[in-house]
Amino acid sequence: MDLQDQLKNLFPEHVPSEEPENVEESTIWLQDEPMICKYEKRKGKATTIIEGYTGATSDFKQLAKEIKKLLSVGGSFKNEQIIIQGDYRDKIMSFLKDKGFKVKRVGG
Repeated sequence: MDLQDQLKNLFPEHVPSEEPENVEESTIWLQDEPMICKYEKRKGKATTIIEGYTGATSDFKQLAKEIKKLLSVGGSFKNEQIIIQGDYRDKIMSFLKDKGFKVKRVGG
């Protein structure tokens, strides 16, 4: 007995819908110019800085949230920059390229 049969036994009146669930699409505006991903040390700590986004501030904040969640690290959004704690340039650049952004690595 598979899962569908078990569910039919538990909920005989339920009619399953055939339409797929809504998958949340990213509506972040993509730009032509590359974003800059650079590495700095601030107060002896490694930080990765992403800047150069020309879209809406809310989109950039959403992008910062997605990056922090992907890497499970802290960070902030200040002065039109995303500041991520640690040196994650390679992972961030591959994530942004998968999203469709052009990324330029600066420094090191």
